[in-house]
Amino acid sequence: MNRKVCMKSLTVAVASLSMFIGGCAQTALVTGAGSMVKVGSVNVEEEVHYSDESAADELIASCASQDGLCEIKQYASYYDVTLDYEKGSPEEVGAAYAATLKEAVPAYEAVIEPYLYENIRHSFGGRNVNYDALTERILTLEAAIPDDYRKEIESFAKAMSDGEEGYSANGELSYIELLTAQIIPDALRPTACSALSLSGSMTASGQRITMRNLEWNLGSDAQIAAIHAVTHMKKAERSITAIGMLGILDIITAVNDDGVMIGILDVGSDTSAMEGMPYVYEGKKCYTFEIRTALERFDNAKDAGEFLLSESGAFTWCNNMLVSDKKDVFCCENATREVQEAGRAVSVLRSPDTELMEGLLWDRKDAFCIVNSFATKGNNDSFTGMQGNIDRFAKYDLWVNEKEKFSAADVKALMAKEHVKEYGVVNVHNSGTVHTVILDYSTGNIQVAFTKDYYADDVPEYVTIGHF
Repeated sequence: MNRKVCMKSLTVAVASLSMFIGGCAQTALVTGAGSMVKVGSVNVEEEVHYSDESAADELIASCASQDGLCEIKQYASYYDVTLDYEKGSPEEVGAAYAATLKEAVPAYEAVIEPYLYENIRHSFGGRNVNYDALTERILTLEAAIPDDYRKEIESFAKAMSDGEEGYSANGELSYIELLTAQIIPDALRPTACSALSLSGSMTASGQRITMRNLEWNLGSDAQIAAIHAVTHMKKAERSITAIGMLGILDIITAVNDDGVMIGILDVGSDTSAMEGMPYVYEGKKCYTFEIRTALERFDNAKDAGEFLLSESGAFTWCNNMLVSDKKDVFCCENATREVQEAGRAVSVLRSPDTELMEGLLWDRKDAFCIVNSFATKGNNDSFTGMQGNIDRFAKYDLWVNEKEKFSAADVKALMAKEHVKEYGVVNVHNSGTVHTVILDYSTGNIQVAFTKDYYADDVPEYVTIGHF
């Protein structure tokens, strides 16, 4: 790590950010004899006031399978899916989901298929796509998914595809296309994101508040904004609430019924840890489904984090994972086996007490921040030269020092500080935001702001999606 560069960059970032966040970040136009006229700000200029609670979204329609294994409710900003594994096998639930989805959202294939091919083309970097090689990659990774989940997605794909085979952008989803859609983060591309967790010593309620902001490709036609989904996986004491996309059964952001919250964050395939390293899928596991295992198996963040860390060598990408519960918060800094063997990074369960890499400034140990880099001292550095990571980490550091005690409303307001459509500066809440999830452990409330169009709103609107 270039310590001097990192420290210098952070110092510059903090100095400039103190001006931005202080409300002085105006652009200006020179007119006349040296006079200046304010023309705008990169910040939302009026202070935004939220309440601690959010209203439920407007219910538009609902549809259920005849066997009662799947129900899909359409709300104004998302779909609410309930899958009942207590009354049916994984195969039966998968088939019921497909049948109900076809009836409830007839346009689903027309939305998801173009998005899938955008991700495939992005993964191949403009080169001609070798679909035979891609098929082998998908089937190899899919075979490593734990049996119950694999049977479920295979049943879903079979029922949804109705005999369609192969890769073809023809408006009809095939079996292999549907399997590919289930493992995009593992097989095609990673995600961005940030996360913040405040311990009870920093909150008005005395209980932890955890927030994650998902940044991902919304699609050229904002396809993902049309298929936001909250999926309730009903399994008695192993139940999960997942916030992701309609028809997708892996985990991007989720909370189990014990309040363990896990979210994926990219560390990247193009950072120094992975630079020049081959993409390996043989003998690997889909980390998004390993998270589902952790959420079903563990009732606390520490055990879930240690399990995921133990699996990290078998993942396809280096990544961070937010793992939170009422008591604790961790970041699984996951390095692949190849990266570890090359001596470029290690897998570490970072906690608020972990010593940070030299030059990385963070003032309050009762607040915990994750961006798209490892942060533990001695681990691989994706801060140096990565202004997006430096600036977002520095902004969070400034923001958590603005108050002694935060309410849920205050945490919501952190995502309403900046204009989303700004490209000359690095924003936390930005044009890539897909959803923001806030879990208030004092109430168990899960509140979400869903991006509804091509860009998130400057002042996001939160809806309650239930409790853990």
